[in-house]
Amino acid sequence: MYKKILVPLDGSKLAEAALPHAEELAKGCDIAEVILVSVTERVRGYRAIEGSAEPGVGSGGGWGGSTQSSGQRLVPEATGKKEKQAQRYLDRVAKTLAAKGINVSTDVLLWKPAEAIVGYAKQYECDLIVMASHGRSGPSRWAYGSVADKVLRMSCIPVLMIRAPGCVPNI
Repeated sequence: MYKKILVPLDGSKLAEAALPHAEELAKGCDIAEVILVSVTERVRGYRAIEGSAEPGVGSGGGWGGSTQSSGQRLVPEATGKKEKQAQRYLDRVAKTLAAKGINVSTDVLLWKPAEAIVGYAKQYECDLIVMASHGRSGPSRWAYGSVADKVLRMSCIPVLMIRAPGCVPNI
């Protein structure tokens, strides 16, 4: 039934609570591939280049950058630090799963988390998303938002939601 499972991870122990479930599914259901993803928004730095500001771009620095008094212009440049950290983390987790005989691949996504997860699952034809939830409810969920909740509501494929360890349900 399931051939490709997507497991979003953010580096936290909470997110890793989904891994044993994905591992059991992979072993018991003859899953062809487990894909581990981490989502980060692109980190941007700035670098100086010689030249004047583009026409129509003020010193406030719209998308074109800002002009320094020395005639240099600051332009956005991706630093990639978060992306590299995320990839190293995913590689460590993947190595552990691969040692258990699971076919695993990794990818770092650069976008808003919920949208990136759902879009990736659709684009790569995943059959199931396995992820953990903080288990927040009420005002704290509204205040902080919930990637897991958004994925659950946006996804057209099944989502297996794993409750946070030690979560006490509100009854």
